[in-house]
Amino acid sequence: MASITSAGLGSGLDVESIVTKLVSLEKQPITDLQTRTDTIKTQISEYGKIKSAFSAMRDAAAKLANPSTWAALTATSSDTSMATVIAGAGSGAGSYALSVTNLASPQSLSSKAFATNATVGSGSMTIELGQWSSDNSTFTGKNGASPVSVSISATDTLSSIRDKINGSGAGVLASVVTDANGQRLVIRSKDTGEANGFRITTADDDGNGSDANGLSALAYDLTASVTSMTQNTAAKNANLTVNGLAISSASNNIEGAVDGLTINLLKGGTKDPSDPTGATIIPAQSTITVGQDKDSVKKAINDFVTSYNSLMTLMRNDTKYDDANKTAGTLQGDSTAVGLQSQLRNITASGSTLGGQFGRLSDIGVDIGADGTMKVTDTKLTSALGSMGDLKNLFMGVDSSDPNNNGMATRWRAFADQVTGFDGSITTRTTGLQSRVTANGKRVDELDDRADAYEKRLRAQYTALDTQMAKLNDLQSYVNKITSMISSSS
Repeated sequence: MASITSAGLGSGLDVESIVTKLVSLEKQPITDLQTRTDTIKTQISEYGKIKSAFSAMRDAAAKLANPSTWAALTATSSDTSMATVIAGAGSGAGSYALSVTNLASPQSLSSKAFATNATVGSGSMTIELGQWSSDNSTFTGKNGASPVSVSISATDTLSSIRDKINGSGAGVLASVVTDANGQRLVIRSKDTGEANGFRITTADDDGNGSDANGLSALAYDLTASVTSMTQNTAAKNANLTVNGLAISSASNNIEGAVDGLTINLLKGGTKDPSDPTGATIIPAQSTITVGQDKDSVKKAINDFVTSYNSLMTLMRNDTKYDDANKTAGTLQGDSTAVGLQSQLRNITASGSTLGGQFGRLSDIGVDIGADGTMKVTDTKLTSALGSMGDLKNLFMGVDSSDPNNNGMATRWRAFADQVTGFDGSITTRTTGLQSRVTANGKRVDELDDRADAYEKRLRAQYTALDTQMAKLNDLQSYVNKITSMISSSS
C-alpha cells in the first residue's frame, strides 16, 4: 500500500488550508492581545512626554521661585560709545557719575624704515618690563618680571625678529608695518598700564653698540639717552572719577570701583580747544544707572507661560475626543491624565493673597483661556513689573500656615515634583501600564504554546485520516478490479 507523503494526499482534502485557517482562529486572541499591548505602549510613551513636559514646567517655575531671579540687576551707560557697564553680584541700585580723563594705554615703539627683507645685524636684544618715572629719567623693573634676551642672527629680517620677540614671552607684542618709506618694526606692551612699560637694550656682535645701521637701531632706553626707536604711545593708567572719587587703573576694565560693577572704558577726554598748549583735557562723561532687571523677570514669566502651555496642550490633545474625525486621544478617558489636568487648572486658577495688589494671574496680564492655556498681555505685565515686590510675592511667597496659599511658582514647582516623583501619579500610572504589558507578553507566550500544540494535534489527526482514506481507496480499487474480472469471465 502506498504511504502518505503529503497532508491531504490520501483524502483528497486541502488539509494545509484547513489547518492554517483553524490555527489562525486559535491565534486570534494573540493578535487581539498584541493590539492592546501596542495601545498600552503608546500610552506609556505619552506619559513619558507628559512627564518631560512637567519637568520643563517645573524648571521654569523654579526660576520664578528663585530669589536670584528677582534680585537680578541691570546697568546702563548714558553714553555707550564712552563706556559700557555690567552689573554683577553685590551691586546695588543707584546712579553713578563717570568722568574719564584718559584711557589706559600700552607703551608702543616703532623703528625707522628699513628696506623690504633687510637684515639688521647680529647680536642680542634685551627687553625689560617696568615703569618709567614721570620725567623718564629712571626705569624701575616690574615685580615678578625678569629681563628677556632675544638672540638675533645676521640673516634675521624684521619679520623673523618679530617672530622671535613674540615667541620669547617678554611681555610685548611685535609686528611689521609697511608704509611709503619701507618696513618698520613696531613693538608694544602686551598689557596696558604704566607698570607695563618697557625698555630695549642691544648688543651687536661686532661690539659697535652705537652703529645706527646695526641692531642698536632697535634700542630704546631713555635712562641712557638711547632713542633709536620712536615712542608713539607711553604706558599709562586710565584716570577717571566715579561720583568724584579719583581712580587710576592699569586696565580699561574697571572692577571694584563700585561693588559688583564692571566698567569697560572705551573713550577718554579731549583737548580743550581754548588752551593753545593742549595741556588741558576735557574729560568724557557718562551716567551709569543700576536698577532691577525687569526684562529678565519678564522673560522668566514668559518662559514659564510657554512651558505651561506646552504641557496643557499636550494633555488636552491626549485626553480629548475629536468628534469631527471620530478619533480619541491616546489617553482619552484615562482618569490619571484627566486628574492631572484638573489639579493643575485648580492651582493656576486659585491665585494667592500674598501678592498684595496682585491676587490672581489675570491681575498681571496673564489670562487663562477656555482651553486651559495662558495668554500674556504685554502692556499689563510691563505695568505690573513696576510693583516688583508684590509681583515677586505672587510667584514665590510662602504662607507657613496654609501651603495652598503659597505663591504660584512655589505651588507649580511642588506639584510637578509630586507627580513626577518616585511615588508620583505619573510614575505609578506608568508602572501599572508596564505591568500590563508584561502580563500580556506572558499570556501571548502561553497562547502561542497552546496554538502550537493545537496545530500538532490537527496535523496528527489529518495524517491519520489520510492513512485511513488511503487504505479504503486501495480496498475500493481492489474490489472494483475483482468485480471487473468476474464480469468479464461471465
